[in-house]
Amino acid sequence: MTRFALFATTAAVTLLAGCGGTKTDQQGFVIDPDFEKKLQAQLLDAKPGSVIEIPAGKYALSRSLSLAANGVTVKGAGMGKTVLSFARANSGAEGLLVTGDDFTLQDIAIEDTKGDALKVNGVKNTVIRRVRAEWSGGGKSSNGAYGLYPVQVTNVLIEDSVVKGASDAGIYVGQSTNIIVRNNRAEGNVAGIEIENSTGADVYGNTATGNTGGILVFNMPNLPVPGSRTRVYKNVVKANNHANFGAAGSAVSSVPPGSGVIVNSNDMVEIFDNEIADNQTANIIISSYYSTGFDTKRGVSEAYDPYPQDIYVTGNRLSGGGTAPGNRFAALKQLAGGALPAVLWDGFVDPKRPSPGICVQNGDAKTLNADGPGKFAKARIDTAVNCAPKMRLPTIVLPAAMTKDTGKPS
Repeated sequence: MTRFALFATTAAVTLLAGCGGTKTDQQGFVIDPDFEKKLQAQLLDAKPGSVIEIPAGKYALSRSLSLAANGVTVKGAGMGKTVLSFARANSGAEGLLVTGDDFTLQDIAIEDTKGDALKVNGVKNTVIRRVRAEWSGGGKSSNGAYGLYPVQVTNVLIEDSVVKGASDAGIYVGQSTNIIVRNNRAEGNVAGIEIENSTGADVYGNTATGNTGGILVFNMPNLPVPGSRTRVYKNVVKANNHANFGAAGSAVSSVPPGSGVIVNSNDMVEIFDNEIADNQTANIIISSYYSTGFDTKRGVSEAYDPYPQDIYVTGNRLSGGGTAPGNRFAALKQLAGGALPAVLWDGFVDPKRPSPGICVQNGDAKTLNADGPGKFAKARIDTAVNCAPKMRLPTIVLPAAMTKDTGKPS
């Protein structure tokens, strides 16, 4: 294994240990005019097996970083200790763009990027562990869209990370396969955690709170692959009532504030053993593309399936919520007698498959069939959804090397 350190001197070891010797400016940024040049060079020169260690400190970057080599680990001294800030950047959008296989990023923070904080594109085997992505000024439409953003990746692990302030999704996994998203915290984003057009995902142990929508499982049109087979379990999805600050016209801008877990146009999704509470539109929303309020100018491909099918809700602890439904669902409040029930289904069904497999067996939780096709004219509590799926989804298994954690830095 080749190991790189940004400072190959005794002073560097001191910095890594968090002891004195580092000069900072009035904003707390490390004063080292050579830091960015050294980091860019090490990313450019990295080889398989390289480990790039970044000492504790808050570093101001002037432009985006990129990594193309396979088999590289980038690690800091902790997501509260090593901070890459792009608040002063004047070139590029992403904080870090990665196009190499077998990549690990851990124990570091990325702040205030103009675009996505971390984007990993078109690779296999990505590990994101104990990473914080944050926009320090709170929720603004000018913030970057995505915090942690693997797209078109085979084998993804995102764990023990924190994302705040993304104007689209804090943790977003798109067009990927074989995914585990666990033990993270998503707060103050438009969408806390989103699995989109991806196949085979386990989303568990996470806390999503203070977002517009907590956890989203979506299929969007006109993308190369559809998604299915996602399990959402053992999460805390609470009080996701933030005003929607997504960019006008974006898909996420249609998410109503107060959305707990949303399944949109996706198939084979299980929602179980979660604590879901106090989401003011509804704790669980099951909807079709026709209820998104998002209209693509390109039209929708004939191959796109807009209907959610084979959705199973069971064993969740549901409380509160439904008291102030947002966007197009606001009119349902009076029809429902003051508060929407725990599960809201828009009621759109594929005419080619009249039995959509929407199954809710969750104690006394009720499901409101909103009668979307009839513009809510026959909205009603739907008892026909008290059914069981034909089969349960398997556990996602990643390569053992990806799940081996060398431990937090000292």
